[in-house]
Amino acid sequence: MIVCAGKSERFDFAMPIGVGLVSAAINLTQLCLMQRPKYLLFIGTAGSYEDYDYLQIVTSQGAANIELSLLQNQSYTPIDNVLLSAGDLVAHQTLVNSSNYITTDAKLAKEMKRHKVGLENMEFFAVISVAREFGIGAGGVFCVTNHACAEAHAQYEAHHQAALDRLDGYAKSELLPRLQ
Repeated sequence: MIVCAGKSERFDFAMPIGVGLVSAAINLTQLCLMQRPKYLLFIGTAGSYEDYDYLQIVTSQGAANIELSLLQNQSYTPIDNVLLSAGDLVAHQTLVNSSNYITTDAKLAKEMKRHKVGLENMEFFAVISVAREFGIGAGGVFCVTNHACAEAHAQYEAHHQAALDRLDGYAKSELLPRLQ
């Protein structure tokens, strides 16, 4: 099953699950209970913590839920905040951090990079969490729209449509033929 966030990121070959960690987790759990997929593949846009260029396609099988306050030694968590998925749907290039907030501080982006996290996407940790709960292999395919910096939103806006077009083309030429 291929899933996407929805709202401004929809694809004709993917089921929308909602924007952000909570909506994605709730809606994806409902989908898994009703359809019990053999795999979960998330497709969407992401911000880069500097390592990846605009419109670059990046794949992952690992997600993190690291809040910026943790990097500033202002919080801690009792949960396992880094999850890896089994399976061979896509190559694992980097960890993808998920939060309901977008990073706009370049110094904190460098800290994420130091923790071996390359991208941020609001839903991916929920996808990996649900997949793990159901014993389903999972992965993600992302297209970079912005870098984590003060101009993140403007960069996202400038690259969003091109990223969606690139993801659509990549999925139809590379992913869908392999999954059939």
